Amino acid sequence: MSMKERVGHAMDRMFDRMRHRDAFQLGFEGSTLGTFDGLRGKKYAVLVTFRRNGEAVPSPVWVAVDDAGRAYVRTMQASGKVKRAQHDARVLLAPASARGRPSGPAVQGIARVLPTSEWPHAEDTLASAYGLGRRVYEGVVGDAEGIASYLEITPTG
Repeated sequence: MSMKERVGHAMDRMFDRMRHRDAFQLGFEGSTLGTFDGLRGKKYAVLVTFRRNGEAVPSPVWVAVDDAGRAYVRTMQASGKVKRAQHDARVLLAPASARGRPSGPAVQGIARVLPTSEWPHAEDTLASAYGLGRRVYEGVVGDAEGIASYLEITPTG
């Protein structure tokens, strides 16, 4: 495992431990069908993916919404979010604090792992939403080139 992968996994574990307890209350009951317009201008969201046994797993994420209303998240290729989305594409996405405390209703969506040919649009969408702050973060922490993956989430309904 490379140093980038070790740092990435350590950061994922750190953020998972920081999750706000309210994030665990999100489920399909109480979620809505609709658009991700409530995420526009927000820095953070909580992405809920589902284990094979149906258990919800919330993860605080940086998210950006494109002009077509699709949301994008960048994460580690080997992350649980990616594995769970590949098995069960149904997800929930809600605006949240950096720790994943929901600040609005969860919207149902369908996630897919993007092929590398579609990464430029996802990266441009995220870069335009975060600007300098994201570039500084990646300059300090290091970018995830070679170990990253992008999820595209399309709202259902």
